[in-house]
Amino acid sequence: MGKYELDSAENREFLLGLRDNLLSFGHRFPSPKGGSFYLGDDGTPWKDRPRETWITSRMCHVYSIGEMLGHKGSKELAAAALKGLRGELHDDENGGWYAGLTASDEVLPNKACYAHAFVILAGSSAMLAGIEGGRELLEDALRIYDKYFWDESLGLSVDTWNTEFTKLDSYRGLNANMHTVEAFLAAADAIGDEKYRVRAGRIIDHVLGWARDNNWRIPEHYNEDWSADLECNKEKPDDQFKPYGATPGHGIEWARLITQWTISSYGQPDEDDEDNNKTPKKAVPTGDFTEYIEAAECLYNRAIEDAWNADGAPGICYTTGWDGKPIVHDRMHWTLAEAINTSAVLYRVTWNEKYYKDYASFMEYLDNYVVDHVNGSWFHQLDRNNKLLTTVWPGKSDIYHALQATLIPYNEEVGVSIAKAIQLG
Repeated sequence: MGKYELDSAENREFLLGLRDNLLSFGHRFPSPKGGSFYLGDDGTPWKDRPRETWITSRMCHVYSIGEMLGHKGSKELAAAALKGLRGELHDDENGGWYAGLTASDEVLPNKACYAHAFVILAGSSAMLAGIEGGRELLEDALRIYDKYFWDESLGLSVDTWNTEFTKLDSYRGLNANMHTVEAFLAAADAIGDEKYRVRAGRIIDHVLGWARDNNWRIPEHYNEDWSADLECNKEKPDDQFKPYGATPGHGIEWARLITQWTISSYGQPDEDDEDNNKTPKKAVPTGDFTEYIEAAECLYNRAIEDAWNADGAPGICYTTGWDGKPIVHDRMHWTLAEAINTSAVLYRVTWNEKYYKDYASFMEYLDNYVVDHVNGSWFHQLDRNNKLLTTVWPGKSDIYHALQATLIPYNEEVGVSIAKAIQLG
C-alpha cells in the first residue's frame, strides 16, 4: 500500500514518474505561431481541431512550472505558448483573447471569462519562471479582466462577451468564477497585489452561501440577476463546460481553492494548535478560519459521498441530480485529479485520517484505471465500467489537471499557489 500513501517514499517516486511522463507527453503541442494544438491519445497533435486560448494558457502554465522543475525543453515550450497568447490568439483590435482559431485560422466567436482567467494563470506562472514577456502578458490580462469581467459592485465575474466587447451574454456561471479564484490567488502571489486575494474571498463568500442553501451541492448556472438556473442544460446533461445538475468535481475543486485562500489569508495552523480561530493576516471579507475550513470539508465530503463508488464500480461520477443521485456516470480525469489534490490539502490542514485514506484510494484508482501506461498521460474519460469513452473528452487535450495532481499533494505551504511554491522551492 506504500506506493499510494501520502508522504511515503514510494508515493513520491510514483508521482515523480507520472510528472515526468506528463511533461514529456505534451511536447508536441505548439503550432507554428504558438497556439496549442489539441493532443490526441498518444500526444500527436490533432491539427484539424481549433487552437484554443484556454488550452494554450494551460500549456504555458504547466511548462513554466516545468522550467522551474528543470524539465528539459520546458522554457522553449512555455515561450512558444506565450508567443501564441501574445500573437495569434490575441485580439489586437478589440483587446483580450479570442476563444481560439479554427484549423483554417478563422476566429472562434466570443470572449470568455473562463479563457481569460487561464491567461492570468499563464502570465503569473510565466513571470515567475522568467519566461520573456510573462510579466507583460499578466499585466495585459489583468487589465482586460478588470475592465470587462470583474463586477466590483457584486464581487463576482460575468461570463461571456461578444468578440468586440460590446454585448454581454445574460448567462452567469461558477466554472469561470472558480478558475478566476485560482487565477486571482496566483496573481496575488506573483505580484503581491492583495486586492486579487480579497476579490477571491468575495467570490468564495457568494459560493458558500449558495452551497449552504443547497445542501452543499453547488448550483453551477445562473441568470443575469444571479438567480440559480437549476434546470440549465437538462437536455444535454454531459455538456463539456455546462453540465446539468451538480458537478461533484467542482465541489471538490472549490474545497481546495477555499482552503488555499483561507490559509493564505489567516495562516496555516500548527498541528498542536487547538485555537484555529485566527486573526486574519490579510484583509478578508467575512467569516473566520474555522468556518471556511469546515465549509471546504462539507463541500468535499458531500461530493465524495454522492459520487465516489456510487454505482457499484470505482470512480467519481461526472454529475448528480439535486438529490445526490448520479446522472452522468462517466469518470473524467480532471475530477480524479482534483480529488487527489483536495484530499491531500485537507489532510495537511486538518490532520484527519479520513483524507489520508481517501488519498490512498484515489491513488490506487489512478494507477489501476486512469493512467495510460502504454501511450502516456491519463485517459480523459471513462464510462461507468471504467472503459475508455470519447463522447465528451476525446484524446488528451492538455496536461494541466494531471500535472498539478503530481505537485499539489506535496505542496506543504497550502496557502501558496503551486507555481509560486515551486519557485520558492
